[in-house]
Amino acid sequence: METYQFTKEKNLEQFYEMISAKKRNGFVIVEHNEKLPYVVLSKEKKAVNHSFHLFLTCITFGFWSIVWLYLIVSLSQKKSILVAVDEDGNLFEDKCLSA
Repeated sequence: METYQFTKEKNLEQFYEMISAKKRNGFVIVEHNEKLPYVVLSKEKKAVNHSFHLFLTCITFGFWSIVWLYLIVSLSQKKSILVAVDEDGNLFEDKCLSA
Protein backbone atom coordinates (compact mmCIF):
# COMPACT_ATOMS: atom_id res chain seq x y z
CA MET A 1 0.00 0.00 0.00
CA GLU A 2 2.90 2.37 0.67
CA THR A 3 4.25 1.79 -2.84
CA TYR A 4 0.95 2.97 -4.34
CA GLN A 5 1.07 6.07 -2.15
CA PHE A 6 4.63 6.81 -3.33
CA THR A 7 3.60 6.39 -6.98
CA LYS A 8 0.65 8.71 -6.49
CA GLU A 9 2.84 11.41 -4.94
CA LYS A 10 5.37 11.00 -7.74
CA ASN A 11 2.64 11.40 -10.38
CA LEU A 12 1.26 14.49 -8.66
CA GLU A 13 4.75 15.96 -8.58
CA GLN A 14 5.09 15.36 -12.33
CA PHE A 15 1.61 16.86 -12.79
CA TYR A 16 2.63 20.11 -11.08
CA GLU A 17 5.95 20.20 -12.96
CA MET A 18 4.07 19.91 -16.26
CA ILE A 19 1.71 22.74 -15.25
CA SER A 20 4.63 25.02 -14.33
CA ALA A 21 6.33 24.24 -17.66
CA LYS A 22 3.17 25.15 -19.56
CA LYS A 23 2.83 28.38 -17.57
CA ARG A 24 6.41 29.31 -18.50
CA ASN A 25 5.43 28.85 -22.17
CA GLY A 26 2.67 31.46 -21.88
CA PHE A 27 -0.35 29.39 -20.87
CA VAL A 28 -2.75 30.67 -18.20
CA ILE A 29 -4.81 28.48 -15.86
CA VAL A 30 -8.52 28.72 -16.71
CA GLU A 31 -9.88 25.92 -14.52
CA HIS A 32 -8.27 23.88 -11.73
CA ASN A 33 -9.59 20.97 -9.65
CA GLU A 34 -7.69 19.40 -6.74
CA LYS A 35 -10.02 16.45 -6.04
CA LEU A 36 -9.84 15.15 -9.60
CA PRO A 37 -6.39 16.42 -10.49
CA TYR A 38 -6.86 18.30 -13.73
CA VAL A 39 -6.12 21.76 -15.08
CA VAL A 40 -7.43 23.54 -18.18
CA LEU A 41 -4.83 25.92 -19.61
CA SER A 42 -5.33 28.53 -22.32
CA LYS A 43 -3.00 30.55 -24.52
CA GLU A 44 -4.32 33.61 -26.32
CA LYS A 45 -3.69 34.16 -29.99
CA LYS A 46 -0.88 36.49 -31.04
CA ALA A 47 -1.00 39.21 -33.65
CA VAL A 48 1.10 38.89 -36.79
CA ASN A 49 2.76 42.02 -38.17
CA HIS A 50 1.55 41.70 -41.76
CA SER A 51 3.31 44.80 -43.13
CA PHE A 52 6.70 43.52 -41.90
CA HIS A 53 6.11 40.08 -43.41
CA LEU A 54 4.94 41.63 -46.71
CA PHE A 55 8.20 43.59 -46.79
CA LEU A 56 10.25 40.42 -46.14
CA THR A 57 8.26 38.55 -48.80
CA CYS A 58 9.06 41.23 -51.39
CA ILE A 59 12.75 41.32 -50.43
CA THR A 60 13.13 37.52 -50.68
CA PHE A 61 11.16 37.28 -53.95
CA GLY A 62 8.27 35.40 -52.31
CA PHE A 63 10.21 32.80 -50.34
CA TRP A 64 9.30 34.39 -47.00
CA SER A 65 5.59 33.81 -47.78
CA ILE A 66 5.97 30.20 -46.58
CA VAL A 67 7.07 31.41 -43.13
CA TRP A 68 4.37 34.09 -43.16
CA LEU A 69 1.60 31.56 -43.89
CA TYR A 70 2.90 29.25 -41.16
CA LEU A 71 2.82 32.11 -38.63
CA ILE A 72 -0.71 33.08 -39.67
CA VAL A 73 -1.96 29.53 -39.14
CA SER A 74 -0.06 28.75 -35.93
CA LEU A 75 -0.21 32.05 -34.03
CA SER A 76 -3.69 33.27 -34.91
CA GLN A 77 -5.54 30.53 -33.01
CA LYS A 78 -6.41 30.39 -29.33
CA LYS A 79 -5.04 27.20 -27.79
CA SER A 80 -6.61 25.35 -24.86
CA ILE A 81 -5.26 22.14 -23.33
CA LEU A 82 -6.25 19.80 -20.53
CA VAL A 83 -3.57 18.34 -18.26
CA ALA A 84 -4.78 15.61 -15.90
CA VAL A 85 -4.00 12.46 -13.97
CA ASP A 86 -6.26 9.50 -14.81
CA GLU A 87 -7.59 6.75 -12.49
CA ASP A 88 -4.47 4.64 -12.98
CA GLY A 89 -2.19 7.52 -12.05
CA ASN A 90 -0.98 8.22 -15.58
CA LEU A 91 -0.34 11.81 -16.60
CA PHE A 92 -1.85 12.95 -19.91
CA GLU A 93 -2.40 16.07 -21.99
CA ASP A 94 -5.25 16.64 -24.45
CA LYS A 95 -6.44 19.50 -26.67
CA CYS A 96 -9.67 21.25 -25.71
CA LEU A 97 -12.13 22.82 -28.10
CA SER A 98 -12.12 26.60 -27.83
CA ALA A 99 -14.32 29.22 -29.38
